[in-house]
Amino acid sequence: MNKCQKGFTLIEVMIVVAILGILAGIAYPSYMESVRKSNRSDAKVTLNDIAQRLQRCYTAYSEYNNANCGVASDLDDEATITSQEGFYTISGNITATTFTLRAEPAGASQAKDKCEALILTHTGARDAAGASVDECW
Repeated sequence: MNKCQKGFTLIEVMIVVAILGILAGIAYPSYMESVRKSNRSDAKVTLNDIAQRLQRCYTAYSEYNNANCGVASDLDDEATITSQEGFYTISGNITATTFTLRAEPAGASQAKDKCEALILTHTGARDAAGASVDECW
C-alpha cells in the first residue's frame, strides 16, 4: 500500500536552511555597508553646516576664530562636536584665515566604515582618510 505523504522531509528543510544561511551571509555585509554609507550623510551635513557658520563669522568679523563666533569657540582647545545624528565626532583646526574640519566615526555602527575620516577646508576642498574622496564624499 502506498500512503500519500504530506509535508517536507528533513533533507529538504536542511537544504532550505543552508540556502538561507548562504544568502544571509552575502546580504548582511552589503546591507551594513549601505547603512554606513548612508550614515556618512550625517557627517557631510554637519561639516557643511559648521563650514557655513564659520563663513558667516568670517563675513561678519573678517576672521574665522573670532570670540563672537560660537562655533569657533565650540571647537577650541581640541574640543569636539557630535554630529546631528551622533554617528560622527567633528574636530577642527580654526585660525583667523583658515579652517580644517574633520569628521571621524563615533560608536559601533560606523566603526568598520572604510572612510576613516571626512575632511573639509575653508576653500571647500574635500578629502578623506581610508578611502578615495569619490567613494567617501
